[in-house]
Amino acid sequence: MTHDIARPGTPERATAADRPGVAQPVPERPIPARPWAPILLGALALFALMLGMWEWHWRAFGVTPSYRNSDGQWAQQRRRIDNGEGDKTVLIGASRVLSDVQLPVWERITGERPIQLAIEGTSPVPMLEDLAGDPDFTGRLLVGVAPDVFFSGFAYRGNVVPYYRKQGPSQRSGNWLSMLLLEPYLAFYEPDFALPIVARRQAWPERPGVPNPLNVRKLWLTDADRNTRLWEKSETDLAYRALLRRIWAQDFGRPLPGMDTPAGKRKAIDEQITRATAAIVKLRGRGVQVLFLRPPSSGPYYAFEQKYLPRTETWDLLLQRTATPGIHFEDYPQLQGFDLPEWSHMSAPAADRFTAALVPIIQREHWVDRPNAEPR
Repeated sequence: MTHDIARPGTPERATAADRPGVAQPVPERPIPARPWAPILLGALALFALMLGMWEWHWRAFGVTPSYRNSDGQWAQQRRRIDNGEGDKTVLIGASRVLSDVQLPVWERITGERPIQLAIEGTSPVPMLEDLAGDPDFTGRLLVGVAPDVFFSGFAYRGNVVPYYRKQGPSQRSGNWLSMLLLEPYLAFYEPDFALPIVARRQAWPERPGVPNPLNVRKLWLTDADRNTRLWEKSETDLAYRALLRRIWAQDFGRPLPGMDTPAGKRKAIDEQITRATAAIVKLRGRGVQVLFLRPPSSGPYYAFEQKYLPRTETWDLLLQRTATPGIHFEDYPQLQGFDLPEWSHMSAPAADRFTAALVPIIQREHWVDRPNAEPR
């Protein structure tokens, strides 16, 4: 039998191994008497003070409360199709459709408020396939095309469709409570202002051989139904606008991932168009009218798109192979000349005017009333 080695001057301590089968006493530590109620109140007061200072800091920076554009909020809008609104107009695409197409303006012109399912930095092809497989959807579909996202298949928020399919009751209730009690009232309550993210983007010394790219910053203000407008700080704060431009410019000097060779680029483009074509065939079988939209870009961002993803190799091929109509901003003078503070998204006033110019083109040239459709 072995024993613990005792320290000099101390008795040897018996262990559980010395007394097999004998229950060991539970160690007890007396809790000293303290004024626990005042301590608890003091901790709560300190927490409230620190929370208030964090909120004040970001409000001073120009932040106002806004919905978080979370996966749960996207799923909430997607479920509207399941819950009887399948004949509505639906918008999918990346961030340009999300923020450049304004739902209130669309509603004012047509009497219908579309369902906004566009998501930033994410190809709409998975959403296109999701809707193609849903027999409840029989409406109209506007598909935004941001060339670098659409034709590469990039999916920054690629989890939204799987999340919608598997979202459980606790997740739904958590999203509902967040949208009801927190998001409309707290300016700091969004990922860009979380303490770990704020700490991570400080000017830490760079390590040799380890890139330290700038992460995308806050761009939008979002309503409960995901109508989204570019944050005015990107327009009025020149330093912040310059930061946003630097973030985009990090990628302008190199090809997109997986598209760094001519063969790789052709393969990626072909794959995305093939997937879109198959989905549109299914949608047309249910009478869904599909329309592509290429919103404006400007400055170095537009030059980057022209260099790596020229129209003849992307947009024109997409319309040809899918046999689907499209609206490209280059073809319409009324869709040009808008203010894009960071080259990719319109300011809020410009987005209103863009939508007011876009919707009549759609109505006049592309979407026709279906004879069997119910009045809207």
